[in-house]
Amino acid sequence: MIKQYFQQAWAQLGQSPVISVVNVTGTALAIFLIMLVVMVQQVKVEPFQPEGRRDRFLHVSYSSITHENWENSSSNGCLSVRSGREMYKTLTAPEAVTLYTNATTSTPVSLPGQPATAVDMKETDDDFWRVFDFAFTDGKPYDRATFEAGQPVAVITESVARLLFGTAEAAGREFLLAHAPYRVCGVVRDVSTLATTAYAQIWIPYTSTDQVNNTWSDGMMGIMSCTILAKSRDDFPAIREECDRRMEAYNQAIGETGYRFFSRNRPYDQEKDAIAFAANWEPDLTAERRSRLVVYLILLIVPAINLSSMTQSRLRQRVSEIGVRRAFGCTRGEVAGQVLAENFIVTLLAGVLGFLLSVLFAYAGNEVVFAQEFSSTLNPPAVSASILIHVSTFLWALLFCFVLNLLSAGIPAWRASRMNIVESIGGRLH
Repeated sequence: MIKQYFQQAWAQLGQSPVISVVNVTGTALAIFLIMLVVMVQQVKVEPFQPEGRRDRFLHVSYSSITHENWENSSSNGCLSVRSGREMYKTLTAPEAVTLYTNATTSTPVSLPGQPATAVDMKETDDDFWRVFDFAFTDGKPYDRATFEAGQPVAVITESVARLLFGTAEAAGREFLLAHAPYRVCGVVRDVSTLATTAYAQIWIPYTSTDQVNNTWSDGMMGIMSCTILAKSRDDFPAIREECDRRMEAYNQAIGETGYRFFSRNRPYDQEKDAIAFAANWEPDLTAERRSRLVVYLILLIVPAINLSSMTQSRLRQRVSEIGVRRAFGCTRGEVAGQVLAENFIVTLLAGVLGFLLSVLFAYAGNEVVFAQEFSSTLNPPAVSASILIHVSTFLWALLFCFVLNLLSAGIPAWRASRMNIVESIGGRLH
């Protein structure tokens, strides 16, 4: 039966080439556009190395404080090292917690006596390498002892290693970072800027700089952010409760300063943090999902209206055939099912074409498709198959093909099943 549907769908494409080309092209473009929208969203939430555990991430990218002398106002920004340690590094429920500088810093690197080149640097703690799953190709990350000692070591990407030393095997070699000597302890594969939290080209311990004293508001605020790795998503409620308790305890400890932290319901999971573009605003995830759904519906309904007309036009050429089938005992449900199945095959073929076009366009136009509104780096986003192609992406494409098929062929299929047998055999359609 399925083979017959494929043969019938292929025959229908050949009988009306102009309508078929318009039909397939329109469907492919619809899936192409909607899959681009999906991909832009997916790269923000789907796991890929080195953020392969995004489903277990909780982020405190920013924090908010108020003061007893301020009237209905607050200060919003990143944490100081002290605040981050007191409120989040002491958590017991998560698997690991890391503190790191919120944004990368363009920093010169060079070898002695050679011109310097600016690269993106991030300062982290040793738990950074437990939370994020980097692919080390040489050496290893700095450990707790190295971090606490504030040793000038660095993890660099393969590109930086080749730039400095002409080879990716650079562990143990020394270079100048902001004109200060540092030693390479590990080399990792290049990281895409789409990994917005983990991305950098060089990572160093924040204890090797004066980051601990880079604060304001009586040492409450700084430039540090926090990512919490839960053992399971089921632990999210317990972790948030513990975060609230730790914040309240910290507020009591700093009570004499007049400052008080409040959470804005932080920490946020990966999906919510991806749309949190401002420190003083809690994102509305429900509204964001609703807006996304409206976009999907518009991109589906508009082509479905046109495709429905073309499907009805093709059915006019098959009135007699449908009448004969009904005369030989074919039920209305079977007629409607055949029309839907044949149209779905065409829609699926066009959907595969549209999906492939969207993937190719995302690779070719990644700087446009995945351009970040606020970025601390001028590097273009690097796109790989592991970022774009997931099982969930295929399932989204299949779902959109199915919905588009129902919208475009549902009414024509229903009308075909309601045809009068005698009039249909005579070739008349009302």
